[in-house]
Amino acid sequence: MSNAKTFDQLGFTKTAPDELDRDGNINPFKMIGKDWMLVTAGNESGWNTMTASWGFMGVMWGKNVAVAAIRPQRYTKEFVDKAEYFTLSFFPEEYRSALAFCGKYSGRDRDKAAETGLVPLFAENTTAFEQAETVIVCRKLYAQDMKPECFTDVSCDGQWYPNKDYHTVYVAEILAVYRKKH
Repeated sequence: MSNAKTFDQLGFTKTAPDELDRDGNINPFKMIGKDWMLVTAGNESGWNTMTASWGFMGVMWGKNVAVAAIRPQRYTKEFVDKAEYFTLSFFPEEYRSALAFCGKYSGRDRDKAAETGLVPLFAENTTAFEQAETVIVCRKLYAQDMKPECFTDVSCDGQWYPNKDYHTVYVAEILAVYRKKH
C-alpha cells in the first residue's frame, strides 16, 4: 500500500482555473517574475523540477492557459517534452533558498528533493510539492522553439540569447488550481 498523500490530505483546496484569483490578490507579474515558480514534470518513476521566473497566464484557443519557457539545456525540458502534464508550483517566501537551489543545480547531477527538503507530491498524472502554497496543473497544448528571425525587437535576441540557446515555449491548458487552505 502506498504512503502517497493527496492534495486534500495536505490541506489544499481544488478550484477551477477561472477561480485562481478568487480572493482578488493574485498578481501574475509578482507570482512568476518576483516570487518565482517551480516547473515540474514526470511521475514516481522519474521527474525533475526547475525554477522559472519567465512565463504568463491568459486565454488562448478559448482555454485558460499558462505558458512556460524552458531552455534546451535544462534537464526538466526532457520531462516536459515526454509528459502530457506538468505543474507550476508557487511557494511562501521561506522556500526562496530551495527555489534558488532548484534554479542553480541540475537534476542530472543533484537530488533536488533530498538537498532542499522539498517533498514531491505525485497526483493528477504529474508531480508537485507538498510545501507549495499554490499548484497549477497544466496539460500541454502546444510547444514551439523560439527562432532568432522571429524577434521584431532584435535587442531581445542579443540581450537574452548570447549563446543562441533559445527557449521552447509551452502553452498549456490550466486543468486545476490547488491552493492551501488558510
